[in-house]
Amino acid sequence: MSIPWKERWFDDFAVGETAAFGDHLVSEEEIVEFARRYDPQPFHVDPVAAVHSPYGGLIASGWMTGAVMTRLMCAHFLSPSAAMGSPGVDELRWLKPVRPGDRLSVRVEVLETDRSRSKPDRGVVRLLQQAVNQDGEIVLSMHGRPMFWCHP
Repeated sequence: MSIPWKERWFDDFAVGETAAFGDHLVSEEEIVEFARRYDPQPFHVDPVAAVHSPYGGLIASGWMTGAVMTRLMCAHFLSPSAAMGSPGVDELRWLKPVRPGDRLSVRVEVLETDRSRSKPDRGVVRLLQQAVNQDGEIVLSMHGRPMFWCHP
């Protein structure tokens, strides 16, 4: 029997494991509200101006897409007992625009596990994290690096 993702410590991850989870419906209001606060470019905040942009309509900020992915990771993947945050991400790519009405989910693959030599009570799990829309298209891809405590 596999240990549920939300209950895993560093020692429980194995290279090659995959998971898919989450369902988030993106609304126009959410796109505009986020962008007004954090990324107020016309194609994120103004539906009329967005029609005349290279995107042909309103699109979500890539940072909002990343925030949605993080929320889904917290809800379905990261252990409240063992997850310790992250020292960063690598190879962040916004691959397709996210539009109002899109439904996002997350796919994860464990690429590598690296126990700390200086602090052997923890380790970093390198993940391929992908946000996927309702058509199965990858809209965001990155290599995440969450840290986890080892089993006590």
